[in-house]
Amino acid sequence: MTSAPSPAPKLELLTSRQFVSWLRETGGSIALSTYHSGKVLFVGTNAGTDRISVFERSLERPMGMAVSGNRLAIASLYQVYTFIDALGDGETARGADAVYVPQVSHFTGDLDVHDMGYTSDGRLVFANTLFSCIAEISETHSFKPLWKPRFISRLAAEDRCHLNGLAMKDGRPAYVTTVGKGDVADSWRDARVSGGVVVDVESSEIVCSGLSMPHSPRWHDGELYVLNSAQGEFGRVNLASGRFEPIAFLPGYARGLTFFGHYAIIGLSAPRSNRTFEGLPLQDRLDAQGMSPRCGLQVVDLRTGDVAHWLTIEGIVTELYDVIALSRRRSPSMIGFKTDEIRRVISMDGKGAPIEVATVLGPQAIVGIPRSYDRFRPLPAQKQSASRRPQNGSHPLTWLEA
Repeated sequence: MTSAPSPAPKLELLTSRQFVSWLRETGGSIALSTYHSGKVLFVGTNAGTDRISVFERSLERPMGMAVSGNRLAIASLYQVYTFIDALGDGETARGADAVYVPQVSHFTGDLDVHDMGYTSDGRLVFANTLFSCIAEISETHSFKPLWKPRFISRLAAEDRCHLNGLAMKDGRPAYVTTVGKGDVADSWRDARVSGGVVVDVESSEIVCSGLSMPHSPRWHDGELYVLNSAQGEFGRVNLASGRFEPIAFLPGYARGLTFFGHYAIIGLSAPRSNRTFEGLPLQDRLDAQGMSPRCGLQVVDLRTGDVAHWLTIEGIVTELYDVIALSRRRSPSMIGFKTDEIRRVISMDGKGAPIEVATVLGPQAIVGIPRSYDRFRPLPAQKQSASRRPQNGSHPLTWLEA
């Protein structure tokens, strides 16, 4: 007798009592990336039911994200995607007030891209973890290096210090976090407990040291915040004294930090049982509290240091990497790559004419048309024959040095 197959893992979300009402009052939503599960999640509120709304799409190892206006950039295994919100102000499509449509993909190779950000002139910069540097997107190469820490002697594909975090200030890269200061391949793993640093990009000086696997530096309202991840701490860096000042303890491995006003939204992961996460101070602190690590979000009030709201994720998702706030988008959605939907999404540049987005239900898609057109014909759904489907190939990846 054969046993029944075990049910597939589900995605379950639990929230504090006031999380949904708080999120609704912000007027925005939160995007999360989880590379372990290959998902991008949009957590918002449903205007019709006043309940939480969750929209998910699958990408291959999504990591860092950045938003600027209607652009949303997401780093994946060997590409950086740029999505554009196809809806205008006040428009909706099947209940969504934002629909992110993929428009551009830059093939970077597997650079282990972590944090990303947009500069004031619209360039996309990122933490190039494999090469221990800050880089920007190149139109002709895998990347264009911009800056490296002073303790890194040369660019090499060796992940020497695990440069993971990037804080933007006034539209420029301002601070980075690294797990170690070693100049040897993979040396950061021996510095996990207390070798982490925050580096000022402009001066190349270390402004804070002694951290435990720091992540997600962010400049907000004149303060530099950072996650001391392996200690389970969220805090600020006192730039005058060079000290890390804890604000709140977090019951999980913290990565991903964003803000709505005076609230910090922090992503938590349940650490895996592997060498990267073994022996960290976080586990001792959790054991002392009789707690297990959580995956989800903690919302910390910067005025008091209290955890005001929380969201816990259970089931298929156990880790998060990045967290970003999407202002004025309460219930966003995204066009994915795994269905025929992507074939039927067509927008037309009006060449100066305003673009009106029309929503078509069923098998049709969102089609952008100039307002001078009084009607349009939706594209019909078509079956793709087996002979036209792309065949998977095992071709070696060619890396081109910048």
